[in-house]
Amino acid sequence: MNFQIWAPALAVAVFAVSTVDVSAFDRRVIVVNNTSTAIQEFYASNTGANDWQEDILGESTLPAGNEMTVNVDDGSGYCKYDFRAVFEDSTEATKAGVNVCEVGRFSFEE
Repeated sequence: MNFQIWAPALAVAVFAVSTVDVSAFDRRVIVVNNTSTAIQEFYASNTGANDWQEDILGESTLPAGNEMTVNVDDGSGYCKYDFRAVFEDSTEATKAGVNVCEVGRFSFEE
């Protein structure tokens, strides 16, 4: 077997295996409400957006002490998102730059 013939093919195979397309990442996150107040609204906007996207909860709420899985994939290919929660008592909490391609769980704490 001639090594010179196989070396370029091997290099291509190694490169193909080690390359990851960011669009393949899972953008589902378990959002945990570790506060004593229900979350009425939850927003997740990619860091390139100029405003908050739609309220992911819609008519639902995320009660205190509960969690839910949300898919924040907006088709943009972004991994970093800004999160915003609006609680029943009208207080708000935000967290910028959450990498949803790496984080599977995110908690709002008091």
